[in-house]
Amino acid sequence: MSMKNLFTFIVCYLISTYAALAVDVAAIVWPAYQPEPRWAELGIFKHGCGEWQNVYEAVPKYDGHREPRTPLWGYENEADPNVVARKIDAALAAGINVFIYDWYWYQGRPFLENALNEGFLKAPNNERMKFYIMYANHDVDNTWNNKIANKEMKTPHYNADITLDEFKKLAHRWVDMYFKKPNYYKIDGKPVFFLYLPEILVRGMGPEKAKEALEYLDKITKDAGFKGIHLQFPGGWNRGTFAIPGNKKPTPAELFKYFNVDSFTAYNWRGVVPMKGKYPFVEDVDYETWGAECVARCSALQERYMTPYCPNVTIAWDNNSRFPKGVKTGVTLNATPKAFEKFLRLTKDWVEKNPTRDGAKLIIINSWNEWTEGSYLEPDTHFGYGYLNACARVFGGSGQQTQ
Repeated sequence: MSMKNLFTFIVCYLISTYAALAVDVAAIVWPAYQPEPRWAELGIFKHGCGEWQNVYEAVPKYDGHREPRTPLWGYENEADPNVVARKIDAALAAGINVFIYDWYWYQGRPFLENALNEGFLKAPNNERMKFYIMYANHDVDNTWNNKIANKEMKTPHYNADITLDEFKKLAHRWVDMYFKKPNYYKIDGKPVFFLYLPEILVRGMGPEKAKEALEYLDKITKDAGFKGIHLQFPGGWNRGTFAIPGNKKPTPAELFKYFNVDSFTAYNWRGVVPMKGKYPFVEDVDYETWGAECVARCSALQERYMTPYCPNVTIAWDNNSRFPKGVKTGVTLNATPKAFEKFLRLTKDWVEKNPTRDGAKLIIINSWNEWTEGSYLEPDTHFGYGYLNACARVFGGSGQQTQ
């Protein structure tokens, strides 16, 4: 074999090996740590720094409770492109190559969108990082108000229902502002679109129009030069379904088939195996026990939904900072970077054996910055860079296993 042919062989081998091993790792971004003007409409976060106020106002609820949590980088404005630039570099160094931005729309206007538009998309290094959006179409109540004790008595502020016509307007916004970006995350050439609550879309317009809405998004995405959308829905062990035409009680697989879902995932492990108790006043759970149960169900979930599963790995759960002093909700016990790393490895092993039908291998981490839910990769003064280092050991800076 000539030197030229040998070189070609080695290059091709390395490329094919990387393709076989590469796993995309996406971290969810909660875009609330910035001075969104609409916080005033909700009467919260008057200090002007968004939900950072809940973070630094938090108090311990029991002996040994780690509150308040203190970010190692400080309480930064995440709509500042220079701030986001450092986050991008840190994520990539740890093997995180995709950000999933929670995206909101209420009363005909965007909400929290400036974290993506002004922070991420204007960061000087943003094109190094892929991103996609999760349409977080949930109602807004008192969840973020740490002055209200009983969060079960919900007072609605924003209703997430939209009409078909309004969805079509949003569809053009998504295609033009996001899908066309060179670093928008795609699977098999299709921009990924995660719909957080399909049942809310159906509540607002009915199942037939909801299906029409998603087909319209697919059509205009094709018109823009893509193969269509890669539609991602949520799924979980106890997640219910809702009626569709001709089927009042569809199975999860039948529901997904009706809407042409390409893959499914969960926002966090609570969507895979719920914590015991009535939310938000759930019971404590041992992190390793919970994680083992969630990872063990990957194959069963994929079989149940008959749709490719992009599994979630959750760092922890503790949303006590959203409640006043004296009100305790359940937490994960014994959550550490070491335990998290174990579940990253187990999940990566499963994903490599179970890619989506389009060949993608995607793991979703909850989250990059859910500080008020106790689940974040960003460094704090307790574990330092422990969680990011755990990712780096599993995925490496190139996004794949190195050992």
